[in-house]
Amino acid sequence: MLGTFQQSHIRIEVEAPQIAIRDSLLHCDRLRQWLWPQRFSVGLPEQLHPGLTFTTWMGPVAIQHKVEIAQPNCLRLLLSQGIDGYHEWYWGDGWIQSRLEGISLLPLNLGQSLSLLRLRQFLASQR
Repeated sequence: MLGTFQQSHIRIEVEAPQIAIRDSLLHCDRLRQWLWPQRFSVGLPEQLHPGLTFTTWMGPVAIQHKVEIAQPNCLRLLLSQGIDGYHEWYWGDGWIQSRLEGISLLPLNLGQSLSLLRLRQFLASQR
């Protein structure tokens, strides 16, 4: 894989209960809403589950995701293609924590920060 090793850990406060955060991270229709403009592969189930593999695209860059863990307060995705690494999410009432590590040409910290801000904005609009 071409690129550099990057890692980023971010924790933010959100005005949302754990259930709303969980639904926004584990339900595919909600993921599509707040992760726009990323495109998702077709045929995704209603909810992410361990063993599920899907692809997203940021412009021409494809990123394959394999769900390793999907629990009420934790999501872990193994990444390949455009990013070789993993993305972990943890959450509770009023907070979200994201940890991203991988090798990529993409600016992972910037993408992670923008994703968290979009998620915070999405959760605020759902209240």
